[in-house]
This record gives sequence, C-alpha cells and structure tokens, in this order.
Amino acid sequence: MARVPAKPRDRIRFLLDGERYELDNVDPTRTVLQFLREDLRRTGTKEGCAEGDCGACTVVIAELNRDGSDLSARAINSCIQFLPTLDGKELITVESLAGPDGDLHPVQRAMVDCHGSQCGFCTPGFVMSLFALYKTQTAPSRETIDHVLAGNLCRCTGYRPIISAAEAMYDETPGDDWLRQPAGRGQPPAARIAALKSLDDGCSLDIACDGRRFIAPATAAELATLLAEHGDATILAGGTDVGLWVTKQHRDIDTVIYTGRVKELCELKVTPSHLDIGAAVSLTDVVPVLVGHYPDLEDLMLRFASPPIRNAATLGGNVANGSPIGDSMPALVVLDTTLKLRSASGSRELPLDDFYKDYMVNDLQPGEFVESIRVPLPEAGVHVKSYKISKRFDQDISAVCGAYRLRIDDGRVADVRIAYGGMAATIKRAQHCEKAMSGQPWNEQTIESAMRSLTEDFKPIDDMRSTADYRLRVAQNLLRRLFLETTGGLDDTVYHYGRTG
Repeated sequence: MARVPAKPRDRIRFLLDGERYELDNVDPTRTVLQFLREDLRRTGTKEGCAEGDCGACTVVIAELNRDGSDLSARAINSCIQFLPTLDGKELITVESLAGPDGDLHPVQRAMVDCHGSQCGFCTPGFVMSLFALYKTQTAPSRETIDHVLAGNLCRCTGYRPIISAAEAMYDETPGDDWLRQPAGRGQPPAARIAALKSLDDGCSLDIACDGRRFIAPATAAELATLLAEHGDATILAGGTDVGLWVTKQHRDIDTVIYTGRVKELCELKVTPSHLDIGAAVSLTDVVPVLVGHYPDLEDLMLRFASPPIRNAATLGGNVANGSPIGDSMPALVVLDTTLKLRSASGSRELPLDDFYKDYMVNDLQPGEFVESIRVPLPEAGVHVKSYKISKRFDQDISAVCGAYRLRIDDGRVADVRIAYGGMAATIKRAQHCEKAMSGQPWNEQTIESAMRSLTEDFKPIDDMRSTADYRLRVAQNLLRRLFLETTGGLDDTVYHYGRTG
C-alpha cells in the first residue's frame, strides 16, 4: 500500500545556542540578518552591503552530513539568506562563540592577541569565517587562509594581523564544547547530533504570512506539482541572486518555492560516463568533484564568488539564471553538458548549448525546472581550460570569461569547442573561431587566424566593467594563452600571482 504523504509543516525549526526555535507566520523573504538584529537584538552581525559582497553579516550554518554522523560548519551571508531556509539547521553567530563564563573563543582570542580589529565593524564577519575554517581544517596554508577570507572586506586594510590570527587561533588549548574544538579533535556530542536529527521529519514546508507563502517540497514530484499549480512562483535555490531582488530592488515576492529540501535535487553522483549534479547541490560541494575530474578548472572555481556565496549558491541556480556573465556556463558548454529538465508532464534532456535563447531568456517551459546537470567525464588527451578576467582578483563579476576544450592529434587540432561569457547577450560558442582552428596545425599561424576570426563571432558592448575593444582584445589574448599553455610556452597559470604559496 502506498504511503500517504505527511501533511506539510507550517512552521520552521532550527537551533540557535542549543535552543530549539519554532517559528510560524514567517515572512518568506525576511532575511536571517533582519531576524538576528531586529527580532533577537543580536547586533554583533552587521549589515554592510546587503548583497553578499562585504562579509560583515557572516554567520555559520551547521548541518548533519548524509549519514548523520558528523556536522559541517559553513559560513554564509545572512544579509541575503531567507529565514525559512534555516529549517533543520543550526545557526551560529558571533555571540554564540562566548564560553560559559563569557571567555573568548580561540578565534576571538587570536584576533585580540594579533591586533586583528581596527574600527571593528567588519570583525564579527572575519571571526565567523575564521571559525568555519577552525572547524574544518587543522593546519591551513597561507593560500587556504586567503581563499577563506576572500568574502570578507576590511576597509581599514587590516588583513595582515587577521591572517596572523588565522595562523595563531589553533595555539590555544580548546575547551570541551564542540564550538571550541578545532577540526579533527573529536566528534560532535551525541546530544547535538540528536537535536539536529529531531528537526528532520521529512515533511515539506508550507508557511503562510500576510497572504504570501514559502513552500519547500521534499521530492521532485512535489516540486513539479507545485510549479504546475503556481506558475508565477519564484523558484529559490541558494538565494544569492533572488536575495538581491529583495534587498536591493525591494521586490515583493508572493510565493517562494524552495528547492533546498528536494531529495533528488540534492544528490551528486559519479556515473561511468557523467557527473550527475542535482540542481540544488551547493557550489562548495560541486567544486571538488568537478575539479577532481578537470583539474585545470580549479583557478576559475576558486574565483567563482567567495566561500560564503559558494556555500549557499547552487550550480543549478547559476545555470538556470542564465546570466551572460555567469562563470560556470562557458566551461560547462565546452564540456558538452546536458540538462535534465522536469515538469508535471515528464522529463527531457537538453544540451546546455541549446538552453539559452536571448538575454536572460532560456528554454524552460511553464512549470518546468532544472532537475540535474550532467557533465561528461574527461577524455584522455583533451585539454580543458577556462580563464576569468575581472577588475578585482577575488569576489568580482567577469568582464570576460573564456572556456576551451581542445584535442590535438599528430600536431593538428582534432576537436575544439570554445565559449565566452561577457561577450554577447548569452553565453555563446565562438563558431567561426572553432572553424578556423579545426583540422589545422596547432601553431602560431593557426592561432593568429583564430584570433582574427573572433571578430566575426562577437560584437561586444561597452559597459561599466569594460569597453568593447578591451573585451575583444582580452578574448583574443586568452586564446593565445591557451596556445602557450598547451605547447609549453608558459610554466605557470595565469592566476599564480594572485596567491602566495
């Protein structure tokens, strides 16, 4: 006999400082930051930019791993994280770190001892990013510390003492509480794991507030049914784009349908032929798997937003959003990625290259959603590269992002796929350039011809990030870099200067 689905729950449940919170009548787009500062008066968490750039609002989310034996601790931007997405999780703020007697956490003590706070406004955010590092790595390198802090900005230019604090925070003898134990110092207490397990009843959510709704289905079938019923609903994944609709554009969203609880969309599988990436899998979880198969994409992925953004954002959201400056799509296009699209009427598979129709217009039909992204596994002897050019090294939007898949046989270009972001209204293949290279000797003459042919593929625009002439010149020069890197003309990658070893 088929199991009757449980009735959707009408309240969210999460932990904060060991206390279980249950909230109903929650505004679907109220942010975690608003809840902390305005409802709880926990003002340690700051608002700086309200768009996930500065890191002053950083908090940490703890969740159970898949088998329920351990916890992850990940920093997120509370300014663009909607409160209902906390369901089933533990929220940790800078106030949470104080000991029973008010003594400082090892991270906080290191910040004091190393003079890591100047005006102090950004300090709580740095502390929380460092706390997440403290809970996940035992002896981070300087390069790792730089990456972890890429989402925190200090207007007082105090980075050196903050980095010193990151190196010193492991020196203090940790306490018995899980919050004070660095990575590798034992498992979380059974009571903490049990408390989190008690939050997960497997139910979907349906929360109403002043005529607006937040709905979080538990299965892909439920999601398909809901989208058929609510054609004007906003699909929420990580919220790193939709959050800005609320905080910057002040939009009112009547119905939010959240994908983060959909079981099938949270799965990541490696099949004999593909990476099958559920649309709700976070970028943080996608990156090591993708880079494990395509190591030359590591530099691009490390510059894809910041750790707090990657912890919340999803690859499915980036793909479905379809921005022409989205950094994942050029590489996915050249890898011949396909999308599994689903609706109440069935499923279909579509090449990503055919998905984008015009600026922010894609091939999704009414009621349809991206269920998974299927990336073919690498082939022997094939070069895959992707380069990002932006004004800032970290935490910046691309002016140009180029991606290349190249196979050379007997000194000739046997197969080539090239795609660029930032050069047109959509992510676009450089088909004239590909034609100029295909079958030709991989030499200086071919690369010169290919560079010239890019003028037939793209007529870039001028905007605040770049002039059209600069974009075209950069796209051409990145093609030359591909040539140099694949022929031994460069000993290092284009991004080596941006990090110390």
